[in-house]
Amino acid sequence: MAGDKVKVFGMWASPFALRVELALKLKGVDYEYINEDLPHNKSRELLQYNPVTKKIPVLVHREKAVAESLVIVEYIDEAWGDGYSIMPRDPFERAQARFWAKFVEDKCLPSIYQVYFKAGEELQKAVIEVQESLRTLEEALKGKKFFGGENIGYVDIIAGWIPYWLHMIEDLARVSILSDGNLPLINAWFNAFLDVEAVKEALPPKDKLYAFNRDRREKIISGELNYKR
Repeated sequence: MAGDKVKVFGMWASPFALRVELALKLKGVDYEYINEDLPHNKSRELLQYNPVTKKIPVLVHREKAVAESLVIVEYIDEAWGDGYSIMPRDPFERAQARFWAKFVEDKCLPSIYQVYFKAGEELQKAVIEVQESLRTLEEALKGKKFFGGENIGYVDIIAGWIPYWLHMIEDLARVSILSDGNLPLINAWFNAFLDVEAVKEALPPKDKLYAFNRDRREKIISGELNYKR
């Protein structure tokens, strides 16, 4: 399957598309990246391959489309089963990985986004919610370098946008979520994760991403732009 043509429909600043790229890079899979002009100029191909949600990311492999980043990452691990393992082989550990990935998606992501586009009292409440969700997430890091153990695994990929995006969001919102004294396991994971070569290759340019997030946040807070994932 290594010779099959692979396409990824994404958007350069999307943390969800990042998950797909990182999984492919860890697996050593070559792919063509189609950068979508979102939200108003979605390509005909994207709408063709994902007519249900019409969202990125979409992976196209053997002319068959797979949507939703959590599903895509699991598909990549199974479709290219040799070599690097993303999901644990043990059924219980695999179930735990899915549990924590869902926690990241259902708890961490919404609270971080609240910090991104809220202000005033709502912003301060959102900061506390992020800290609480990350404190809970630390439970899955006890005794580990990465959520996957000694190497990046499924949960690392799903949560992997947080180390890069969160510090930008802190700066943009002028709040402090992480410090040297709190969440030590999360802080250590941030540093270890961002030091991985495949991660460095997948991340978008920092200055460009910061400017994009700054302008988008200003438009959301002013009401000029409605937040939509």
